[in-house]
Amino acid sequence: MLSIAKSEFKARRERLLAMMGDNSIAIIPAANEVTRSRDTEYAFRQDSDFYYLTGFNEPDAILVLCSSSVTPSTLICRDKDKQAEIWHGRRIGFEKAKTDYLFDATYALSELDDTLLTLLNTQQTLFYAQGTYPAFDSKVWGLLNTLRCAPKSGYQAPHTIKDIRALLHEMRLFKSDAEINIMRQACEVSAQGHIRAMQFAKLGATEYQLEAELHHHYAINGARFPAYSSIVGSGDNANILHYTQNDAELADGDLVLIDSGCELQGYAADITRTFPVNGTFSEPQAALYSIVLAAQHAAFNEVKPGGSFSKANAAASKVLTQGLLELGLLQGELEQLIASQAYKVFYMHGIGHWLGLDVHDVGDYKCGEKERCFEPRMVLTIEPGLYINHDANVPKQFRGIGIRIEDNLVVTKHGHENLTVGVPKAINDIEALMRASKS
Repeated sequence: MLSIAKSEFKARRERLLAMMGDNSIAIIPAANEVTRSRDTEYAFRQDSDFYYLTGFNEPDAILVLCSSSVTPSTLICRDKDKQAEIWHGRRIGFEKAKTDYLFDATYALSELDDTLLTLLNTQQTLFYAQGTYPAFDSKVWGLLNTLRCAPKSGYQAPHTIKDIRALLHEMRLFKSDAEINIMRQACEVSAQGHIRAMQFAKLGATEYQLEAELHHHYAINGARFPAYSSIVGSGDNANILHYTQNDAELADGDLVLIDSGCELQGYAADITRTFPVNGTFSEPQAALYSIVLAAQHAAFNEVKPGGSFSKANAAASKVLTQGLLELGLLQGELEQLIASQAYKVFYMHGIGHWLGLDVHDVGDYKCGEKERCFEPRMVLTIEPGLYINHDANVPKQFRGIGIRIEDNLVVTKHGHENLTVGVPKAINDIEALMRASKS
């Protein structure tokens, strides 16, 4: 399986250190385990910023970067503990972490306060993401107060505090070759999961059975968990944008909207497809679906260097408005309808988002007052949709239909690569796939 070399994580730390400037220190905590109920925990998922800089996948660790130190990168982590490891699993330990993960220094978590106090002392600027872990905030503020209150002991607290996310999230926005390769693999696994769900769909099956098909395929291919709670909405449930109840029975004549992707080595895929339960689109379903697909293709044309989310959304919105006007779901003049955003009654979300270690990944959408333009190595989604509730004031044949089509694109020098092209989305291709699965 593809992986990111430890040397790449080290290079990221070095790049961040260079951006911080002299006499600076950054403190980046790992995630904590979270209680699910009483003495059981949710499956551990590492903090994305911490993982991006370390590749280290244990809870409660702390990364410290010091630009003016002989040990620029320090990891503080849980020590080896034979009894704890019998009950809860093996630990790497701070000694092995130093060599295996290429840190300049490592310490046991029992030395946390003394180590942080020493490293913070006399640094001029502290980079820290306040608010991510409130309990750890209190730890940091307490150590700063200790430094401020004892100048006669040679203590000196940083006089400037900056948000590390401004630097770190800009780095994460641009993916390396290794990251793109992992995301490509995550998208391929997710694409085959969607195909499997399409093939399984039949009258009388349930939404959660389709969900199970997806998650089984992810896990059997090395991605133990989905990147987010899978949406499997049939019929009018597809009009709930973040529907995750997934407990309805599939009915003849309904469409199913599946929004799901696996997480592979921390990186997310995010695919949406909409298809008919019985394998054949009705005429009204096909008419609406064709509009959404055409809107996506129009948006794709703007995914290139110099393009932007607003340009992609404008292209998609024009196609959606034109299609709704032709079907009689909107009335008026095309340009006036576009200007008034009349389409928002049926398409109320944005055209897409950044994708990476988080499914809604980090990265600014504006540079100052200007919208950010796409650049090579950015990865994003494009996901137009139409949502017509069962009680909408439209012709009856269109009510209760929800459609979204979502793909994952990486911006290249001359355009983009569609990482999720492996899932059918043309009407003929979907119907052929489902027809073949029933034969």
